[in-house]
Amino acid sequence: MANQSFAIDGPGSLLAVLASQSGLAKGGSSTGGGGGGNGGGISASDVSAYFKLIFLGLIICVSLAGNLLVSLLVLRDRALHKAPYFFLLDLCLADAVRSAACFPFVLVSVHNSSAWTYSALSCKVVAFMAVLFCFHAAFMLFCVAVTRYLAIAHHRFYAKRMTIWTCAAIVCMVWTLAIAMAFPPVFDVGTYKFIQDEDQCIFEHRYLKTNDTLGFMLMLAVVVLATHGFYAKLLLFEYRHRKMKPVQLVPAISQNWTFHGPGATGQAAANWIAGFGRGPMPPTLLGIRQNLHNQHRRLLGMEEVRSERRLGRMFYTITLLFLVLWAPYIVACFWRVFVTSWAIPHRYLSITVWMSFAQAGVNPIFCILLNEDLRKVLRAHLPTYWRTKQNLPQDEAYCIM
Repeated sequence: MANQSFAIDGPGSLLAVLASQSGLAKGGSSTGGGGGGNGGGISASDVSAYFKLIFLGLIICVSLAGNLLVSLLVLRDRALHKAPYFFLLDLCLADAVRSAACFPFVLVSVHNSSAWTYSALSCKVVAFMAVLFCFHAAFMLFCVAVTRYLAIAHHRFYAKRMTIWTCAAIVCMVWTLAIAMAFPPVFDVGTYKFIQDEDQCIFEHRYLKTNDTLGFMLMLAVVVLATHGFYAKLLLFEYRHRKMKPVQLVPAISQNWTFHGPGATGQAAANWIAGFGRGPMPPTLLGIRQNLHNQHRRLLGMEEVRSERRLGRMFYTITLLFLVLWAPYIVACFWRVFVTSWAIPHRYLSITVWMSFAQAGVNPIFCILLNEDLRKVLRAHLPTYWRTKQNLPQDEAYCIM
């Protein structure tokens, strides 16, 4: 029997090999070893395409359900109408639109044996949207990293300036930058094309001397690295300020039981009005005016510190997932730009593409797992039956079951 070689790519490659081997074994046993006829087994490419369709369908369902759920929670609960959750809402809506607008075309191309059956203009439109959402996520995560640093290191400035209008301006800026990065290839500056190995319309990354996609890839890599640089700066700031300086109390000045000065309280005026002391009226009203004037310059309390740190951990997890799931594909793109002597293995390229697809579905899962506020809002909006069932004692819950 001749040796069989398999070129399996994408999700389910191992299962595809096992299924094809099983089909060949059944075919060989049915012929009785005499003849060299086809055994009627399923080919490895068909099984691989089948698992690709299942995997991408699962990504689409999880992405749409999860991102829309998180978006609905943020919109319905007024306690979540804050700057970090506005940015999270923008990320979730973008991932949901990407899953609904781009991934179905990948499903059709996989179903048609990695072939594009639509027009060239539609390919450019789909590629534009795919690149747009990629750069949008990168720019938005960079802005989130900057705001997370400001929320901890410069909280007074952050609390005063980070209003809903500032958030709207940041979101508009991010979308403008993403459109600026994705729109030039529509005019064949870094050609958009259907890549059969990737089952999608995307950049055609060729050698450096024959293509100009290097600038786009360098911009993406710089933004991702700068994002992690801000988180490293935030971690260094927290490490340096892990032990807070004790409060230094300034003693008040006493003139016949009328205490005044930097360390005085309102009791000094009460003592003077009550008749204690025979001195001049203590200047306590000046201190009160100063306190009223500086009310907006409040310090960051411990509960606020914990809340900001939890948000920082959640957003850094999203950023780290973006890096882990996109970095192999970015490496493959740079490989095709700089190296011509050795082609990228087809299996590696296919796996990296599908990892980038999975990025759209993992964000809402980790957001709900890592954010206590989202979980509280989710439990509050669950049906009454499930809430009462969770609040029942253990014995009564068994009785209901």
